Amino acid sequence: MQVEPGPGGAPSGAGGHAPLHGAPVAPAAPPRTLRVETRVVHAGVRRDPRTGSVSVPIYQTATYEHPGPGQTTGWDYSRLHNPTREAFEAAVAALEDGFAALAFASGMAAITAVLHLFKPGDHLVVTEDLYGHTWRVLEELFRHLGVAYTLADTTDAAAVAAALTPATRAVLVESPTNPLMRVADLDGLAALCRARRLWLIVDSTLFTPLFQRPLARGAHVVIHSASKYLAGHNDVVAGVAVADGPALADELASIRTVTGGILGPHDAWLAVRGLKTLALRMEQAQRNALTLAHWLAAHPAVAAVYYPGLPSSPFHRRCVEQAAGFGAMLSFRLREPGKADQVLRRLGLVIFAESFGGVESLITHPASTTHKEMPLALRERLGIDAGLLRLSVGIEAVEDLAADLEYALEGPSGLPVAEARQRAEATLAALSGREASKPCAAGRATGVEPAPGAAH
Repeated sequence: MQVEPGPGGAPSGAGGHAPLHGAPVAPAAPPRTLRVETRVVHAGVRRDPRTGSVSVPIYQTATYEHPGPGQTTGWDYSRLHNPTREAFEAAVAALEDGFAALAFASGMAAITAVLHLFKPGDHLVVTEDLYGHTWRVLEELFRHLGVAYTLADTTDAAAVAAALTPATRAVLVESPTNPLMRVADLDGLAALCRARRLWLIVDSTLFTPLFQRPLARGAHVVIHSASKYLAGHNDVVAGVAVADGPALADELASIRTVTGGILGPHDAWLAVRGLKTLALRMEQAQRNALTLAHWLAAHPAVAAVYYPGLPSSPFHRRCVEQAAGFGAMLSFRLREPGKADQVLRRLGLVIFAESFGGVESLITHPASTTHKEMPLALRERLGIDAGLLRLSVGIEAVEDLAADLEYALEGPSGLPVAEARQRAEATLAALSGREASKPCAAGRATGVEPAPGAAH
């Protein structure tokens, strides 16, 4: 580990900050008195001084002219800094209430950069049911570089404490987890990390800054795959890491400069544009997800639904206490695991594809896609088996999504399309009066405004 954690890991500021490796000062964050729906629109915006352009320009350049020998405009080379990328970074840092954000070429590039903070002999405690490719980079790259890790149940701070060793330097948490939607005990983990002087690193991709701000709860680094909800349109691959203070931010900036995993200006512009509609997209997608979670839970072909918005979820109360919503992704288990292939083939509106967080609804089969590189015994122990399907709920009409799922779940000898729609809509109508459709007051402890459509 190259950087020592500060007392309590508290954020050292938000918005504008001291330059990182010569980078210009980022635009100031919108005032925190503004509601989050307003902040996502205006965060990171720096008016073009010559034209007054409302939209952030795409600075599609590799290099910048020097005024003279030994002089700089503050921009020298786009691997080091780029104004379009900095606009996205400033926006995310402001939304997370972080000191600074560093944008990367992908979510995996962001995670890899954070893992480069550790040195041979260091040990990490890591969420056991984490994203398959995060497990791969730990197992296939960093273990060979001498960084050890132990998988643990990060929903239980006591289980994490039991996994610590004298060499442990950090706890790496995914919350909620992908694909089982397990919610970590962030408060308990933050207290543990403070007591043991460890870094707490949180992958908060599934909840976004709208629903969860881990830095405010004691985390030191927050990671997002910005390809997902932040950009939100399945048209960009990007990642971002947000640091709570200058030492860690500077170290991550140095790692990115040396390794070169930067976000290009056009992708950064797409991410800035997508971020402006984050609140609207999450409101609709979460409303749909909550409705479909109840609908799937009542379906005879479904054995279990994994979504913290369901009152039956073991993580529902924790989610209400430490978050401002339940997100827009869920997983469900078929009663007949052998029918997963049939369900995927019969879907028409919901797209069988990897990734999540876009406006389109996507479904995938984690055991054969995102988590296929995990050892079979580990997958089965975690419950990532042949019958588990992961559904990223989009912003379409929920009636259309339910009808498509009804048709797929009924099987090849099941209902005609028209009857499937009628049955789905009848079930939705029966569910519509339940308490689950009412707004939720979750997240007040984090200072995050409750999201419309959240329920408990």
